Amino acid sequence: MDEALWALGRGTGVVGLVLFTLAVVLGIVVRGGRAAVGLPRFGIARLHRDVALMATVFIGIHIVSLLFDSYAQLNLVDLLVPFLATYRPFWLGLGTVAVDLVIAVIATALLRHRIGSRAFRVVHFGTYLLWPISLAHAIGAGTDGTQAWFIALAGVCASAVGVAVAWRLSPRFRRTGTAYAGASETSPVARRRLETVR
Repeated sequence: MDEALWALGRGTGVVGLVLFTLAVVLGIVVRGGRAAVGLPRFGIARLHRDVALMATVFIGIHIVSLLFDSYAQLNLVDLLVPFLATYRPFWLGLGTVAVDLVIAVIATALLRHRIGSRAFRVVHFGTYLLWPISLAHAIGAGTDGTQAWFIALAGVCASAVGVAVAWRLSPRFRRTGTAYAGASETSPVARRRLETVR
């Protein structure tokens, strides 16, 4: 039973990392203000949201499966308070920090209409910290962290996010983002669509 839980925890953690990487990349593309892969911007925003939700589900399964695994020896406190775990406390602590950040992002997304878009965006920018913490947790805490296939997968994920961030920081992105911002101010329909899917 423990072996099955451990395998489930490992598998869902890897899938969660891949989905989370895709969600980060899609989030950056959304900020670019352009259509991509045949989808309009609001379509990409919806895909970003759905992938992020799917990643959260897999991470939830990852956490619950390890909570019941006697080898990992996690308890409820370890899920919320970082660096207290018995097994690899630093690396599991990074996972706890990531979970805390995920909870903050989800909470602000659900309360967005109450707290306002600015507060939501400030917390949402925490994903730029959340993603590398999650990757470090996967490498350090996972039993597959030193396997060639996982190192290759982590490299692909890091490259995808790195390219997306470099594009976002480029002058071309700033020009596109500025142009879209101006257009969105005069397009209430586009604004409503984006508010619906975010």
